[in-house]
Parts: sequence; structure tokens; C-alpha cells
Amino acid sequence: MGGTGWMGRTGGIAKGFAVAIVALALCAIHVRADVDRYEVYAVRFATLANFPVSSLVAGADRSRRMDISMMIWVLKGVDGRIAIVDSGFHHDRYFTQFTVKDYVKPSEAIAPLGIKPDDVTDLLLSHMHWDHAGGIDLFPKARVWVQKDEYDYYTGDAWQSARTHGGIDADDVLEIVKRNTEGKVSFVRGDDDTSLSGITFGVGGKHTFASQFVVVSTRPQAVVIASDNMYLYENLDAHAPIAQTLDAASNLRTQDRMKSLASEPRLLVPGHDPAVFARFPRVSDRIVRIE
Repeated sequence: MGGTGWMGRTGGIAKGFAVAIVALALCAIHVRADVDRYEVYAVRFATLANFPVSSLVAGADRSRRMDISMMIWVLKGVDGRIAIVDSGFHHDRYFTQFTVKDYVKPSEAIAPLGIKPDDVTDLLLSHMHWDHAGGIDLFPKARVWVQKDEYDYYTGDAWQSARTHGGIDADDVLEIVKRNTEGKVSFVRGDDDTSLSGITFGVGGKHTFASQFVVVSTRPQAVVIASDNMYLYENLDAHAPIAQTLDAASNLRTQDRMKSLASEPRLLVPGHDPAVFARFPRVSDRIVRIE
């Protein structure tokens, strides 16, 4: 009887241990799912007034003008990661070159979300143009993610000719090189779905030498942040390439691909369309949640 009781107790302990292991595994799966989930916000930090639509949509009437939104996108992960897609701009010279209205420094525009600049863990650059890479220094603790080919070209060969770095600010190049010397730049090599949990990088449509877009998991949906790979909803609706691209055919292929990756077409978010702030739930005057 004593032997049988011991065996029974041992079997019970083993069974309990197995149940605990299964519970821990299920918990791990749940935590992993949470880690992969983000809240996605579009944040308008400025407006460029009276901008020519023909500079956004190939073939558009040259007389058309519109006020376009200057945006960054905030990705809030439940694991504490706070990533921002693009960094905006703040250099004085652009306020004389363009009609900038309603400007708030990008690092301050995120305050209604309860985020301080030092809270930003990752900065995902779609490309190196002045209005997207001009605020890297505003987020001093963030790791920068950029296409390796984009970084290599604009820190090297692009400056061998005056015609091969249009829209790129030398100060922004120096800033990303400085960040790299601090060990805070990660290079994306083409399409990459493994570097950041719940975030996928996709090769862009040659807006610059090697632009990229970002796919974000919100569980269960996928949001695609096009940035300048698609300026306006009109690009998608008319299947018209962006006006400023090194390869129009590549841009159209990228638009099609981005649309296929988004859970719904409405979750493909263009880079400068003010309609974004009418199509999604409002958080504040300048912020909407993409859902």
C-alpha cells in the first residue's frame, strides 16, 4: 500500500508539472501575440500650403493646388517599444523655402499620446529626404532603421554630382552618420520581416535611391505606412505613380504590393494626404488612430 501511495503521489506531481508547462507555453504564446501588436497613429506636425498637385500625382493638372499634411506615424507596442516612422523636419531654411503653416516640432507633436522624445526607442526612416529625415536629432535615444542601400548611397556616391542628391540635406546625412558611430543605426537589407517583432519593412518604389515602406501588425489587421511611396489617396485611386520618382513603373508595382499587404485598402496610409485626418478616429486636433 505504501508503494502504491508513493506512485500515486509521484504521478500526481508529474501530471501537475505537465499542466504547469502547458500553461506557461500558452502564456508565452499570449505574450508573444501582445508583443507583436501595435497601436498606430498618424500625427500631423505641419501643413505645406498651396502645394502643386502635379508634384505629387504624375500627369495631374498643373493648375491644381492643395494644402498637404506633413506627418509622422507613431507605433506604440504593448511591450514598451515606441517606434516612429519618419522624423519630420525643423531646420530654419525650410520655413523660408515653403509656406509652412500650423507647425509644431515633431518631438512635441507626439505629446498628446503621452510620449516624450526620450521615450522613442526606434526611428524607422522611409527615406532620406529633408522632410522625413530632418528630425533624427529630435529623438536622441532612438535606434534608426534605414535601408542599407539608402544609407550607403546618400553617405557616399550621391555627393559626387550635384544632380544625384536632390531633396537630401547634408546636415541630416551627418546626423545619421553620427548616430551610426554611436552604434544606433540598424540596416535593413531589402524586404525584412524578422528584425522587429510585428513590423515588416518593404522595398519602396524608387522615390529615392532605396526608399522603403512599413507594415505594422495591429492584431488582427495589418496597416501599411506608405510614406512617400504613395503621396495621396489619389495615386492609388487613379493608379497614378507619384510625380517624384526615379522609376514610375517601380512605383506603381509598389503601390499594388502595398495594397495587397494591407488587411483592407483603407489601411494603406499615404504620406501627405490631409484626408487621413478625416478617415480615422480622432485623438486630438493633429492625431488620428489608424484602425
